[in-house]
Amino acid sequence: MVDKLLSFSEDEVVAGLTVSEDNIFVTDGIFQESGLIEHMAQSVALFTGYQFHLKNEPAPTGYIGSIKSITIAELPKLEAEIETTVNVLQEFMGVTLVDIVSRVNNKEVARGQMKTVLAS
Repeated sequence: MVDKLLSFSEDEVVAGLTVSEDNIFVTDGIFQESGLIEHMAQSVALFTGYQFHLKNEPAPTGYIGSIKSITIAELPKLEAEIETTVNVLQEFMGVTLVDIVSRVNNKEVARGQMKTVLAS
């Protein structure tokens, strides 16, 4: 659910996804809520996975630990370029707490906060 790494820093990653017709979360040309949430979660996974990549270590499996809140203002349409910014608020012992904002054409379409957990 992520096809681009746009930027990476110690506490932020910007990921992208072009909504394509063959995406399992597209129905009648609209990217569904579940797909948007999965894209947001995979953007967090990209942050963690890229950290491990930079250390030449295999990326661990991770899971959504909790979703504190998700607000979806608009569902992206086919061919939309979603750009998602993940800001890491806290990272401790395999648990990452993040704020996430997804935009299409610089317009906010979704925002949320979630916790991801690495498998032990």
